[in-house]
Amino acid sequence: MSNPIRVSIVDDEADLRENIAAFVDAAPGFRCISVYSSAEEALVRLPQEKPDVVLMDINLGGMSGIECVRLLKPLLPSAQVVMLTVFEDTAKIFSALAAGACGYLLKRLPPAKLIEAIQEVMEGGSPMSAPIARKVVQSLQAAQPPKEERSDLSTREREVLDRLAEGRAYKQIAEAMGVSIHTVRSYIRRIYEKLHVQSRTEAVAKYLRA
Repeated sequence: MSNPIRVSIVDDEADLRENIAAFVDAAPGFRCISVYSSAEEALVRLPQEKPDVVLMDINLGGMSGIECVRLLKPLLPSAQVVMLTVFEDTAKIFSALAAGACGYLLKRLPPAKLIEAIQEVMEGGSPMSAPIARKVVQSLQAAQPPKEERSDLSTREREVLDRLAEGRAYKQIAEAMGVSIHTVRSYIRRIYEKLHVQSRTEAVAKYLRA
């Protein structure tokens, strides 16, 4: 493939990151361009390398992966950061999303599914392992947002946000709602304006926290 998806990995488990790098490189249309064991090193190197996707662990030796995402996004706004971790607690999920991550996967995910998730995030999706998506949905259902934050969102706009929170790609949302991708993008633009945000991740995080 002339323009493979460029992937970087940040994880302090040497065997795991090398294994991930190996099967990313073996997948057609993908290339692992770098691996790092610390957030500190990744913050220095990644803005120069400009990967398309960064797979980020949370529990690193020094700075946490969540804090790394928070600092990395302003330096490399084009990169899609996906958390790849063992943690399933709600606080870490929402902290990672609020920091700028656009996906949250568990390390026990089969390699083939990880490749699919990387492809999905490049197509505008927010991949999440099934247990994570369930926690997000449960938190969404339990949330009672203040009227001043969300009262002006239409039913269809909330429907789009619900599906974004489940990690669905724009194409999947369009099919589920019976509209075009262009219409979905129009909804999302209006959602950004109403919630005063500039990205899908910010919109979902604010919607879930509200």
